[in-house]
Amino acid sequence: MKEFILGLEGLNCANCASKIEKLTNEIDGVDNATLDFVTKRLRVNIVEEDRSKGIIEEIKNIVKRLEPDVKVVEEGHDHQHSHDHGVIGKKDIIKIIISGILFIIPWLFKLDGTSRFTIYLASYIIIGSEIIIRAIKNLFAGQSFDENFLMTVATLGAFTIGEYPEGVAVMLFYQVGEFFQGLAVNHSRKSISSLVDIRPDYANLEKNEEIVIVNPKDVHIGDYIIVKPGEKVPLDGVVVQGKSSVDTSNITGESVPRTINIGDMVLSGFVNREGLLKVEVKKEFQDSTVSKILDLVENASSKKAPTENFITKFARYYTPVVVFTALAIGLIPPLFLGYDISDWAYRAFVFLVISCPCALVISIPLGFFGGIGGASKVGVLIKGGNYLEGLNEVDTIVFDKTGTITKGTFKVTEVDGFGETTADEIIELAALGESYSNHPIGKSIVDAYGKEIDKNRITNYREIAGKGTQSDIDGNKILIGNKKIFEDNNIKVEEKESIGTIVYVGRNGAHIGTIVVSDELKENVIKDIKNIKSEGIKETIMLSGDKEETAIKVGELVGIDKVYGNLLPQDKVKIFETILEETKGKVAFVGDGVNDAPVLARADIGIAMGALGSDAAIEASDIVIMTDEIGKVAIGMKIAKNTKRIVTQNIIFALGVKLIVLALGAFGFATMWEAVFADVGVSIIAILNSIRALKIK
Repeated sequence: MKEFILGLEGLNCANCASKIEKLTNEIDGVDNATLDFVTKRLRVNIVEEDRSKGIIEEIKNIVKRLEPDVKVVEEGHDHQHSHDHGVIGKKDIIKIIISGILFIIPWLFKLDGTSRFTIYLASYIIIGSEIIIRAIKNLFAGQSFDENFLMTVATLGAFTIGEYPEGVAVMLFYQVGEFFQGLAVNHSRKSISSLVDIRPDYANLEKNEEIVIVNPKDVHIGDYIIVKPGEKVPLDGVVVQGKSSVDTSNITGESVPRTINIGDMVLSGFVNREGLLKVEVKKEFQDSTVSKILDLVENASSKKAPTENFITKFARYYTPVVVFTALAIGLIPPLFLGYDISDWAYRAFVFLVISCPCALVISIPLGFFGGIGGASKVGVLIKGGNYLEGLNEVDTIVFDKTGTITKGTFKVTEVDGFGETTADEIIELAALGESYSNHPIGKSIVDAYGKEIDKNRITNYREIAGKGTQSDIDGNKILIGNKKIFEDNNIKVEEKESIGTIVYVGRNGAHIGTIVVSDELKENVIKDIKNIKSEGIKETIMLSGDKEETAIKVGELVGIDKVYGNLLPQDKVKIFETILEETKGKVAFVGDGVNDAPVLARADIGIAMGALGSDAAIEASDIVIMTDEIGKVAIGMKIAKNTKRIVTQNIIFALGVKLIVLALGAFGFATMWEAVFADVGVSIIAILNSIRALKIK
């Protein structure tokens, strides 16, 4: 199976987008197709790659039939960006102007009879012929009940009953409304695009002692690039020369500049503020941080929120229901109750004009995409509208301890030796025993020893997951780790009470010393947990591989409701499964993204903390926080609530206005002028309201 991406340049009709998606999914050989109306991208999973050309050709025919002006462009995974500015061009504006002038002539010169009818008909043909042709084509293709069909029937009906001005007016103002709707949609798209447009335009490649300006895609791992003051860092790499301060806000949302020295990692999207930097490239452009972020944000709309899916289904049934209701209004009272047919036909045509569901179909995805775009600007990457909406339903949050609640930077704070064994001997043995370990606690012990380690003294090294290490040092069997590894070897330990992590040291079957390694709480974590709880969270839980007593003390300090300690990785998954079963709402897990991948993947919403450049975190989680600040979880929840509020406002406003005008139209109190407002006017207001989702306080 292979995924193909098709760009649909000039697509401004959300209803047509929904139909294109539906018809593409019905093609034999297509496993799944998702059309993102905001980015104008159709993602198609094709089962057999050798059939892809024929299937893509079929998709192009579907698009041509529904939207003749839309151009289909095959895109690669490097994402080409189209620069179309909507369907309506100069030719369409000229049509609107000419039709508008003809429309006012009969009124200005008080024309009557044939001359009046002829001018209105000319005005109608100029402005409406394209819509009528499209309606007929769609009708023969089995795609009735779209806005072209509704406008055609309503306006031709108005002409039939002698309401020429209103027939022309509806078509004219519908086209004007479509023009402004196109502008509003494009404005929204541009606002979102500019908000997340952190893509660097070029790279200064050092080649044969000269600087060459190249596309970042042409730079490779091991190349050297120069980043001048004021320029964006184009690719991820390590500084090999120079010192500067960089603005990381594009990536992390942090406004405070960061000082960069030789040996420090810089990420694509950072902006160099001061000095000249020479950087050794460590990742290809397609694997760089900026590419990952753009890919996540631009593709987030393909994972639709339940509200979006509901509106799509609702629109599918809503329009036919309104059409048949209009038919009943136009026929039943005159045929069975003897009322005037022209009066009730007019009411039916008003009904038809109102029935287009564009306001909902456009504004809802724009609202969610605005929320996702705004969140990315503050360093919170949300991988889909479903996860953004899902944040509103979370009532339990489970936290990992190390790297999430605490800094994960361990320091040796106490060393005890028993009997004739000194503290210096204990730290030396422990450093030798942990010299092969990548665990933060092991590294902190090696750092505390601070001397060169002779690895020739170490043999038979073995790491025991979740317990510690075992090795032979100078011919002695050395055990280093928690209480469990000593119990497995039938060695009794002298237990120690401490808020830090206790590391026991054993030699030849005896406990000879203890090391205390402490991990600091993150700054503002107590306040951050309070803020998270204030967002409607009923229960907070912490899971830790640390000693239970230590974990409980940390939990009490920061205000966590329930704490589990002494957990191996598999224990975390088991306990998390139990929490999921016992909780009615959604459960979110917040972890550091690498060691917690199984739990992140199992959670209703997995949130990876401090995942700057971490592939494992981005892969396993649903939301990625680009810094290690737990406070961003509360910000993400606020954004989710604000987005939901805007989307709900749009639904209530659009449906409310339509239902009121439908009722007024049915009872003869609304004209086609009100009906046009209920269609295109409501759409424009709802779209502009959606833009507010971009604003993050």
